[in-house]
Amino acid sequence: MENWITDMMNDFGYLGVFLLIALENLFPPIPSEVILTFGGFMTTYTGMTIAGVVVASTIGSVTGAVALYFVGYLIDVTRMEKIINRWGRILRLTNDDVRKAYGWFEKYGVWTVFLCRLIPLIRSLISIPAGSTRMNFWLFIALTTLGSLIWNVLLVNVGAAVGASWETIVGYMDIYSNVVYALLALGVVIALVWFIRKRKKV
Repeated sequence: MENWITDMMNDFGYLGVFLLIALENLFPPIPSEVILTFGGFMTTYTGMTIAGVVVASTIGSVTGAVALYFVGYLIDVTRMEKIINRWGRILRLTNDDVRKAYGWFEKYGVWTVFLCRLIPLIRSLISIPAGSTRMNFWLFIALTTLGSLIWNVLLVNVGAAVGASWETIVGYMDIYSNVVYALLALGVVIALVWFIRKRKKV
């Protein structure tokens, strides 16, 4: 995977950065950490600049996020309620549960979209509920751009600073990702325990 990414960036420069980051949003297993840090490293031995890599990667991030936003847009609350009406007993969900979930995203979605752009894997998938809940499109674009810009600026500059040692940073990012995933899993377990206890009291 890493060899394919670095070869594509060496061959296509900014266009390669744009395409890879757009794909990374659509297919999260493609690691943005590798793309961005290697892009930063490339600024040390090619004509590419840090600003150019940041701009190309940010446009790619927003492009991929918009595509997922419209995927989510097709699954509106009404369609979700139809799914729950058919499969709700098996899933142990009611339409009231769904409305509460959508209400939560509508209330805190602004912060969710921005903050999740700084979390590996989740940074891509958060675009789907944003579209599903009909979050204001231009607000979504603004927050996605801001969050992506921070992430991209950080990793591209790190890659440029460490030069040929950029792969070391990818290793540290893997540790960061694993810690984040562990915390998210813990949060899900806590939420499920709370939900089950609440249902038993009813």
